[in-house]
Amino acid sequence: MADLHVFYENETSLEGLKGKTVGVLGFGSQGHAHAANLRDSGVKVIVAERPETANAKLAVEMGFKPLTVEEVVKQADLICMTLPDELQADIYAKSIAPHLRAGQTIGFTHGFNIHFKAIVPPANVNVIMIAPKGPGHLVRSEFVKGGGVPCLLAIHQDNGDAKKIGLAWGAGIGGARAGIIQTTFKEEVETDLFGEQVVLCGGLSALIKAGFETLINNGYAPEMAYFECVHEVKLIVDLIYQGGLDYMRYSISNTAEYGDLTRGPRIITDATRKEMQKILDEITSGKFAAEWIAEHKAGKPIFNKLYNADKNHPVEVTGRKLRKMMKWINAKEV
Repeated sequence: MADLHVFYENETSLEGLKGKTVGVLGFGSQGHAHAANLRDSGVKVIVAERPETANAKLAVEMGFKPLTVEEVVKQADLICMTLPDELQADIYAKSIAPHLRAGQTIGFTHGFNIHFKAIVPPANVNVIMIAPKGPGHLVRSEFVKGGGVPCLLAIHQDNGDAKKIGLAWGAGIGGARAGIIQTTFKEEVETDLFGEQVVLCGGLSALIKAGFETLINNGYAPEMAYFECVHEVKLIVDLIYQGGLDYMRYSISNTAEYGDLTRGPRIITDATRKEMQKILDEITSGKFAAEWIAEHKAGKPIFNKLYNADKNHPVEVTGRKLRKMMKWINAKEV
């Protein structure tokens, strides 16, 4: 596979948004960062947010006047969808599609609804994506410091100026300072969902709980189990984040490194890899997307049941107690 092209500041500019209005739908994690960064880059930005919400209040505090989705769509040249995946299709059908005009551009920060065809825009609009590889607060804080977060650029429909607009959007939020990588909606969505489910969220959460349960079921104190199976995860991840697996192994003890190299493969077995492949197949076939959309429309009964069960898991109960002892971590309790 050829290396993906990376665009930096020397290959990008704000020309694609010159004289244009950018409408940001939603003022949550990604929305507030895109709106503020683009505005600070000299782009005209308007935002849509539900009135009397915390996000609407934040928008006002940051100098924006929240409008309705319909108002933003009518005025904007680039419409940035930063709404939750499960809400986008209904909002698109009710409040966006009836007001679209030829030549507009619809931009996404994640390709879920386009790739799985929950949203099918008309052929006379551009459909693009700028997906920062970091949460919105990091996109904002790095921009303010003069840096940026790497972004992914994808183009689904092009009426001649989609790439120019996409690169201007990415540059305007600071992405070109770190690098904008061109990819596809398919690749971004499928790798993102797989990473979330198998490693970053699903896999890690299940591994943490299983390790914790194994120790306490064998008579070890929950506090000791928490420190070893939860608290120290950050220490290891920070090392990997800085220098990969090699730097992590360089930094830990020889005993820990030997245990890593010899015991890790006993946890991730051939059966685990087969299940990973099965999950990837569910993603690429659209089965997961259909399941999640149906779950949302049903009121999230399975989601809520599993979430509430985990909220009261012993590892969470123990963690809430121990985090109160560690003032330096700035504990966040939901």
